[in-house]
Amino acid sequence: MNMKRSKVIGSEHVSDAANRGRRIIEVMPGDIVTAQARESAERLSIALLDGPLERPAVVRADGATAARRALYRRNPKWLAPSAARVPTGQRLRRVALVGAGGVGSNVAHLLANSAAADEIALIDITPGLAESVALDLNHASGITRTRTVASGGTQLSAVAGAQVIVVSAGRPRTPGMTRAALLDVNRRIIRATAEAIRVNAQNAVVIVVTNPLDEMTVEMLRATGFPRAQVLGMAGTLDSSRFRRALAEQAGVAVSDVEAIALGSHGDEMAPIVSGSKIRGRPVTEFLSPEAIDHCVTDAVTGGGQVVALRKTGSAVLAPAHAIVEVIDHMRGARAGAVPASVMLEGEYGIEGVVLGVPCHLGLGGLIEVVELSLSAAEHLQLKTAADAIRGRLG
Repeated sequence: MNMKRSKVIGSEHVSDAANRGRRIIEVMPGDIVTAQARESAERLSIALLDGPLERPAVVRADGATAARRALYRRNPKWLAPSAARVPTGQRLRRVALVGAGGVGSNVAHLLANSAAADEIALIDITPGLAESVALDLNHASGITRTRTVASGGTQLSAVAGAQVIVVSAGRPRTPGMTRAALLDVNRRIIRATAEAIRVNAQNAVVIVVTNPLDEMTVEMLRATGFPRAQVLGMAGTLDSSRFRRALAEQAGVAVSDVEAIALGSHGDEMAPIVSGSKIRGRPVTEFLSPEAIDHCVTDAVTGGGQVVALRKTGSAVLAPAHAIVEVIDHMRGARAGAVPASVMLEGEYGIEGVVLGVPCHLGLGGLIEVVELSLSAAEHLQLKTAADAIRGRLG
């Protein structure tokens, strides 16, 4: 059996430790420390500690870090590549918001804070409303330091030069009122707005928010005569957000752990897609019972009505505003992948001639393509039922 040999620690060992920047010398059992070494250690403030000392666990670097260190040792002039940049998207020249109420003002605020546009034009028939929101935003720029400049007015001709026009003007719902009940009232507003857009902003992409959303998107298409790529309805982004939140709450997880999408109509015929929903990358059925999932579906479908019932005199404003900005961010490349939007279908999902919420790839020109997901038979039927209901309401 081999025994570790004792050593003599002299003043030269203490001096060497000091030169190396060490503050501790380990004295193992059997080692001999000379008087001169103890004197030098005291003078140089080096501790002589009885060993063996406990060593910290070795921290092993990941492969990428190890590779960088190896390359650096081989060539001190080598520099590690900078971290991948998160895409910020293309900045829009001008965005027009028809309707400066709760939704329009919040969209303006979000767009200005994210530096998404150079100019934001707010338009509202209520004298002073759009102007006050624009002035308020411009006052905030002294704090936010945003380069976005806002303007406000009552004339629809202010849509001129806009790349994107968001239309949220219209009568809001009251408790107990369905979105469909607004059809005749808001149809006139959409037609007047569409005429101004057709005359002043032929190349703009229009995002319709006015309820009933799918029907109003059809009206906007008819009145402008624009191709389907230029007229989108904002619905699926908001409905999907409500569905994800409901699933997260039921499962007791963070919303960021949930991937889910809602398609179909922005109303009672909404189709939350359970078959493709995942929690932490696994099917939602592994976390929730069928009854709990049904509760989440109902919560998503009735989410807007829940807000209306609480507000009494208006509908949701914050979540819709975020949903609109999500669509705009996909258009300008600040977000990647498909996003649900209401578009005129031309045979996708076996449906034609009606606006319906489906996954879409978007660009600065609006719709690029509709993504056809693999749906269950029941979900496919839901989409067709929604299409028939919209056709029926439009006559």
